[in-house]
Amino acid sequence: HSVSVSVLGCSLVLAVQGFYSASDDVVELNPSNFNREVIQSDSLWLIEFYAPWCGHCQNLTPDWKKAATALKGIVKVGAIDADQHKSLGGQYGVRGFPTIKIFGANKNKPEDYQGGRSSQAIVEGAMNALRSLVKERLSGKSGGSDYSRQVQEGSGGGSKKDVVELTDDNFDKMVLDSGDVWLVEFFAPWCGHCKNLEPEWAAAASAVKEQTKGKVHLGAVDATVHQGLASRYGIRGFPTIKIFRKGEEPEDYQGGRSRSDIIARAMDLFSDNAPPPELLEILSEDILKKTCEDYQLCVIAVLPHILDTGAAGRNGYLEVMMKMAEKYKKKMWGWLWTEAGAQMDLEASLGIGGFGYPAMAAINARKMKFALLRGSFSETGIHEFLRDLSVGRGSTATVGGGALPKINTVEPWDGKDGELPVEDEYDLSDVDLDDDFERDEL
Repeated sequence: HSVSVSVLGCSLVLAVQGFYSASDDVVELNPSNFNREVIQSDSLWLIEFYAPWCGHCQNLTPDWKKAATALKGIVKVGAIDADQHKSLGGQYGVRGFPTIKIFGANKNKPEDYQGGRSSQAIVEGAMNALRSLVKERLSGKSGGSDYSRQVQEGSGGGSKKDVVELTDDNFDKMVLDSGDVWLVEFFAPWCGHCKNLEPEWAAAASAVKEQTKGKVHLGAVDATVHQGLASRYGIRGFPTIKIFRKGEEPEDYQGGRSRSDIIARAMDLFSDNAPPPELLEILSEDILKKTCEDYQLCVIAVLPHILDTGAAGRNGYLEVMMKMAEKYKKKMWGWLWTEAGAQMDLEASLGIGGFGYPAMAAINARKMKFALLRGSFSETGIHEFLRDLSVGRGSTATVGGGALPKINTVEPWDGKDGELPVEDEYDLSDVDLDDDFERDEL
């Protein structure tokens, strides 16, 4: 029996193959070919960041292939499975799917494509970008290949501005007391490998500062001068790179030495420390639709009526959910809650009404499948439920009616205890009951 359950369960978060293959004109990009194909090329690139589970991405695929064929030999068209390669998506600030970016003259600063999603619109967008790129070159603003070469080699000494110089005196205050994430390079001025790393470290520092809005820092320590730090951290060779995080022992950086390797690791550290997704109350159709359609799964809690729990009880439940959202934040799931009785159609479509609140369901809106929390509404119970879902265990069912249900527009909870309705408000003498009954029978 358990076998059939797990087969069913896989369907909620099934891994899907990439959308593009060698037989079409879309170039599949990933961290190992991105630098060579895109950053070092003089071509204009249109690149789609997609996730295999995302419905809008699936709809875009035929048009993206068509556009790639039309633009063959003129503009390069690429695609990145940014769900699998999160570091590449993170590096370019991709928050939702599909995101389309135009990589033009300055490959380090792509522009967002804002146009339509038909092959016609995509081709027009590409031709407009191409026109302005060629105009810039004509007017001598960017000299094509020289420009990209100069970016590759790091433009001399002027670009070290975002690398923080750390010393015996400022290290504890800047790094250990900051609560931010730091990557720190310990170097010696005479060391050749350190000189090779310098432009990469500087370029990475600028990119990381911009993309994490200053939450992840790259620093450098001249270990021949600041020997106190070098001996405290047991530095034996150069360059040595260490990662410092609040409340954790420093760890050695084991990755590659190119700017893209360093940026990727920094973005991973950033997403570990990123704020959890928002937990939203279902106040309107929009909130449910947007959350469930934009994310792979939306996790919905139906909490008891405020009169049954009071504000303290409700906040206790919300807190458990926030902890779980934090724990699973790398999953790109949406988090919602509503009060028992506020969204009856939603409860009915998930088969929730009737077996007690608080209840919880996880919906995959692309498949219109859902799973219900059978254990306790507690950190342990919910963690087991979500862990089973993420590995494809647990039984699923089809959402009632096969579509997202009708949602009532409601007022947000004011954060207070509930009040019983006052009796005197209803004066029955105004209501002619007989009329109503006759009407019902028709």
